[in-house]
Amino acid sequence: MAAWLSKTLKLKRSLPYNFQSSSPRPLAAFSSSNASPPTAAAAADAAAAASSASQSQEKKKLSKALLFLPGAITFGLGTWQIFRRQEKIELLDYRRKRLEMEPLNWNELSSSNYDWNTLEFRKVICEGDFDESKSVFIGPRSRSISGITENGYYVITPLVPRRTEPGSAQVPVLVNRGWVPRGWRQKSLGNSENFRTSSIAGTVEAKENEGSIRWKFWSRKPEALKVEENIPPPKRVVGVIRGSEDPSIFVPENDPSSGQWFYVNIPMIARSCALPENTLYIEDINEDFSATNPYPAPKDVNKLIRYSVMPQDHLNYTLTWYSLSAAVSFMAYQRIKPKKLRR
Repeated sequence: MAAWLSKTLKLKRSLPYNFQSSSPRPLAAFSSSNASPPTAAAAADAAAAASSASQSQEKKKLSKALLFLPGAITFGLGTWQIFRRQEKIELLDYRRKRLEMEPLNWNELSSSNYDWNTLEFRKVICEGDFDESKSVFIGPRSRSISGITENGYYVITPLVPRRTEPGSAQVPVLVNRGWVPRGWRQKSLGNSENFRTSSIAGTVEAKENEGSIRWKFWSRKPEALKVEENIPPPKRVVGVIRGSEDPSIFVPENDPSSGQWFYVNIPMIARSCALPENTLYIEDINEDFSATNPYPAPKDVNKLIRYSVMPQDHLNYTLTWYSLSAAVSFMAYQRIKPKKLRR
């Protein structure tokens, strides 16, 4: 018995203090104080890792979607070319039908009965006299013949109809007579200045001789007969009714005060010629001009049913854009395809 008690006392002394005490409070406090902080930190780390993983997944999805963006854009451009091609086909068909209609006779029409927007691309026949002193030069405009490019202008001149019958039209018409070289404009401006100078000189001379009885007697009737005998026939113009041009952002603004005209603006040109803003504007398409006097060179009627980009060009652009879309989309697919599938 004594031996057993001594062994028990030795074993109890070898155990820790917590096991010797009857109260487990220090051990419980130790375990709770040391166990709770590691559990909260682990939870925070796990949440941060999950958030980072979700963000990386979203970034990967976004990067994959952006790889297909060029293919979507080029596909949209190709589809737009299809719609644009169909629109051009309809516009060209509309112009052909209008040009095939019988031409109108402007001298027998009343300007108040028609809307020029509804008559665009209709042929019209006008007769009258050109007022060269009010010519407007639009340009510079280039023309290429046999591979040689030459700069020049389009000349627009008012055509004043003659009164043939009491009911005939007397409203002037703005006529785009065609293309002229650059030197032709300088010559025309010089002639206009000479015409103004001679007109002023003639007026002054007439006033000086107004009091002379001999001048009154000998000059009036013969001059009237001479003028009547030398009246030239009216100019006959076959043209197509057109509207104002829509310039691009690179075309400068017109400056009527300095005589600089870069595009056709009908109301502005009409005001500079002292005509109503709703004056009719036509493009001359006469083909019976002489080789000895080739300028102004009228426009070719076939150019009125042509665009700088024709329907066939739009079809070529469509094939190009679709091919590019397929190529970049295939490259994007190859980029995001798993490595095992690539092998």
